[in-house]
Amino acid sequence: MRLLLDEQHDPRIAEQLRRDGYDVVAVAERRELRSLRDEELLEYAVSEGRALVTEDVRDFAIAHRRWLDGGRSHFGIVLTARKRYPRTKAGRRPLLAALRALLRSHPGHSELTDRLHWL
Repeated sequence: MRLLLDEQHDPRIAEQLRRDGYDVVAVAERRELRSLRDEELLEYAVSEGRALVTEDVRDFAIAHRRWLDGGRSHFGIVLTARKRYPRTKAGRRPLLAALRALLRSHPGHSELTDRLHWL
C-alpha cells in the first residue's frame, strides 16, 4: 500500500516510513499539494495509487460517500483523530507505530479500496 499524509501530519513521519521501505509522501513535502482542496487531494491520491491519511474526518467522509455514489473509486481514506494522535513530538510515535502496523497488515496495493479506515 502507498500512502499520502494530509497536511496536518508531520512530514517526518513520511520520512521515517520511507526509511522503513514504504512508499509514503506527505502533503507538506510537496508545494504543489499544499493548496489543493479536499476533493483535489483525493484525486491526486488516486492518480498516484495512494490511500489518503487525514484528520479531516467530516470532509473526507462526505467526499468518500460522494465518490462512491458517483461511481468513482479511491484507494482508501485512513482517518486519524488529533486527540488520539496529538500533533506533538510525543504524538508522532504512536501515529508512526499505527501506520507501520497498517502497512504491515495491508501490504497489497488496493486492500483499502473504497473504504474508510479508522486508526
